[in-house]
Amino acid sequence: NGVEGVDDDGNGVIDDIYGYNAVDDSGNPMDDNEHGTHCAGIIGAAHDGQGIVGIMANVKLLAVKFMDKDGSGTIEGAIKGINYAISRKVNIMSNSWAGYSASRALEEAVKAASDKGILFVAAAGNDHNNNDSVSPYPASIKQPNIISVGALASDGSKAVYSNFGKTSVHVMAPGSDIYSTIPDGEYKELSGTSMATPLVAGIAGLMLS
Repeated sequence: NGVEGVDDDGNGVIDDIYGYNAVDDSGNPMDDNEHGTHCAGIIGAAHDGQGIVGIMANVKLLAVKFMDKDGSGTIEGAIKGINYAISRKVNIMSNSWAGYSASRALEEAVKAASDKGILFVAAAGNDHNNNDSVSPYPASIKQPNIISVGALASDGSKAVYSNFGKTSVHVMAPGSDIYSTIPDGEYKELSGTSMATPLVAGIAGLMLS
């Protein structure tokens, strides 16, 4: 109900009707890569008899973008996105991204989410690493709200690409050849812990509901 071009709610982002774009610091989080739309569909694609159905039939999704069309982003952008989502009082954050550079500021952002009771579901990574020895972030951040997610193949075994770890990866979920939404009303199969992560976030959403 706001005025176009005006920061009506005073949160520093103009016209953030659908979410936040940390790449250009705007309220336009529209997907120009397809990865985000694919993950979102896994959680909440409509149960309308078309295409696919998401884990949740009725869910509010807040789009937060910090990577560009080539899939490149910064820790600063990730932190801005997390802090924005905290300010919007989300219940669960689904994080289908990972990097190997430790960041105290990123850890503090995840802790801030934890302090607000926000569940932080994070992809374990796709490098066939043992995360007990090698730490991808944010999945390896030591906070009680973190759920680190690895990927299963279609036969129920660990997907060959998926990171693993007896103490560092908390759950495995299907992540190979997952059919979901992409922009412009299309559908596509993608694989990765990125696909397993929204499955777990969606299940957590069902539990919360």
